[in-house]
Amino acid sequence: MEFDNLSNRVIGLAIEVHKELGPGLLENTYKQCLAYELSQIQIKFLLEVELPVQYKEISVSCGYRIDLLIENKLIVELKSVDEVHPIHEAQLLTYMKLAKIRIGLLMNFNEKILKNGIKRFVL
Repeated sequence: MEFDNLSNRVIGLAIEVHKELGPGLLENTYKQCLAYELSQIQIKFLLEVELPVQYKEISVSCGYRIDLLIENKLIVELKSVDEVHPIHEAQLLTYMKLAKIRIGLLMNFNEKILKNGIKRFVL
């Protein structure tokens, strides 16, 4: 599936979840509901993917976890915060670099209008 099509479908599903639930819930609630929506239209995804750091010949488990890895080509990092800070963006960019995934979406569900809380990243 082409990136623009895939990301637009994921964004559409996220907006559907946000319309149904509104802002103010915990991040995990939105993650589980978005996972449900993805499964309903048979988009392949993984939840909470552990992401070790490769250092020389060892793999170091540092506790990094990708919220949603979609179709093995799109990372979605979900937040439910008052304000997205540069550290949130850095977190997504780090995951993208470590996973060698070029495309990422940062979504803050704690916005009145979800589209105002979505940022796309490309490496």
